[in-house]
Amino acid sequence: MSAHGYDEGHTVAGWSGTAVACAGAAVTGLGVCAWTPGIWIGIAVMAAAAVLTWVLHLTGWGKGPGPRPEEHWPMGARDHTAREGHAGCLGCRLAGRRPAAAGALTR
Repeated sequence: MSAHGYDEGHTVAGWSGTAVACAGAAVTGLGVCAWTPGIWIGIAVMAAAAVLTWVLHLTGWGKGPGPRPEEHWPMGARDHTAREGHAGCLGCRLAGRRPAAAGALTR
């Protein structure tokens, strides 16, 4: 449980995507300052971060919109309902998944 009693939304998908996107932003910054090919490489890395986050979300390492039950708050908790899709989730709709019933999370 979180020390402050709420779900911070930390997930493997979120942290992985953020780390890769930060690396892409750093490479883009290097490209702006000194190495012109870095601009395009950095933009490609940031696009890859979005794809990585989406794929990890679809494989159950992310979270759907809205609050989760307390037992799903830890970072390593996997959402086994992601295969069916999350209600109100743009990423799941883009993947062609139908929404799961509300409150159907399992560990």
